[in-house]
Amino acid sequence: MARSFSEWEKENIRRSLVEACKQSWAKHGYKKTGVDELCRQAGISKGAFYLFYESKESLFCEVLCSVQEEICDAASKIMENRQNKHGMAEAIKLIYREYHKNNFLYHADSIDYTVLMNKLSKEQIRKVEESNDRGRRLFLTQPYLKCKVDAELALSVIYSLLMNIRNKDVLPYGHIETFDFMVDHLIDSLYEE
Repeated sequence: MARSFSEWEKENIRRSLVEACKQSWAKHGYKKTGVDELCRQAGISKGAFYLFYESKESLFCEVLCSVQEEICDAASKIMENRQNKHGMAEAIKLIYREYHKNNFLYHADSIDYTVLMNKLSKEQIRKVEESNDRGRRLFLTQPYLKCKVDAELALSVIYSLLMNIRNKDVLPYGHIETFDFMVDHLIDSLYEE
C-alpha cells in the first residue's frame, strides 16, 4: 500500500525535489541527473517520485520555468523601484548573476538541452516558450524607457552581454566586474529616459 503524505510533507518533498534538480542539473546536466539520485536527496522512494511528477522531464520543465519566472519577477521589481535606464542596468546585472548560479539557463544550444526539449510534451514546450517570451518582453515594454536603437538590436545586445557568461572562465579579469562594466557603459547607448 502506498504511503500517503500530509500536505506539509508534500510541499517539503516537492521543494526538495526542485532544489535537488537545480543542483544536479547545474552540476551534471539533464542526461546525467537520475530520478534515483533526486529521490535519495529528497528522502523518498522512486515510486513516490511519480506521485509528484509524471516524469523526470516534468520536473525539469517546472524547474526551468520557475527559475526563469523568479528571475523575471526579481528583475521587474528592480525596474519598478527604479524606473530609469539605471534600473534596467541593475536588472540586467541581477539576471547575469542568476545565470551564473543556474548555469543550465544558458546552455540552450547544448545537446543535453536539446535532448530534454525533445522529450517534453507540446504543452511543456509551450510553457518554456511562454517563460522565454516573458524575459524578452521585460526589456522591451518599460513605458518609462525609449530605445535609442532598434528594439530588436537593443534586445540582441542585452542577450549578447548575458551570453558572455559562457566565456567567464577565460577572461583575464573577473567576469562579474567585466559584465558590470559593459552594462554600465552600454546602457546609455541603448536607452533614453
